[in-house]
Amino acid sequence: MAHPLPATLKRIHREISDVKKEDLGSITLVPSDNLFVWCGTLPGPEGSVYEGGVFNIAVNLPPDYPFNAPKVTFKTKIYHMNISDQGNICIDILKHNWSPALSLFKVILSLSSLLTDPNPKDPLVPSIANQYVRNRKLHDSTAREWTALYARPKLPTPPPPPRAPPKPKVKPSKKAAGPIANSRPIVIDDSDDERPSRSAGTKRKRDAIPTGVEIDLTDDDDIEVSAASGSKKRAVGDRRAPRSTAGSSSRRPVPLIHGEVIDIDD
Repeated sequence: MAHPLPATLKRIHREISDVKKEDLGSITLVPSDNLFVWCGTLPGPEGSVYEGGVFNIAVNLPPDYPFNAPKVTFKTKIYHMNISDQGNICIDILKHNWSPALSLFKVILSLSSLLTDPNPKDPLVPSIANQYVRNRKLHDSTAREWTALYARPKLPTPPPPPRAPPKPKVKPSKKAAGPIANSRPIVIDDSDDERPSRSAGTKRKRDAIPTGVEIDLTDDDDIEVSAASGSKKRAVGDRRAPRSTAGSSSRRPVPLIHGEVIDIDD
């Protein structure tokens, strides 16, 4: 690139200031780090077959700008008779009708108008121009299809929902050994086993009450035994035993319930 003229740099800085003041709406036009390379976006005009699309454009300024026209190309693919597959544009103000009085702001406005009203008399792609004239319905449907395919802005993908933390695995607790539910105690009758004597000097007789012994049930827990000699002895039992007296017709010994033993002094 040749060394730019001082007038060129002055004009570029002025256009940067003018673009900031203009209300471009949804159109964007800004210089890059290189003042001679600009980039912009051109939305499809409402009501046109390009509505809903956003087309990226690139602008390259010559070193003697504004005395020569800038080179403008479409970076987004578009189905248009005045725009080639390479993005070149066929419009008079970028060719023989260029004037230093024009500006980049006016150029981009002319491109927006070209999307609304193409020029079939000066086409860059003759096949599209013929279709536009002979089969307008097919032309419009194809243009809309290309717009949806190449120029439709990609919606940002929403982030996936956060995953719930995994639930901790709970190990079954080991229950302490205890009594079985609804269990009943097992009673073992140890009536045949000898029990230690209550006190020294007493003897324990088992299995039967001698004849001539009277059993007196004085209360719920104690049994009073009367021997023939008239002496009495109290023994502890958990149930009442039937009364037996001397001289009864039955001589059978009366056993105690639950195997309890009565102590009798000799």
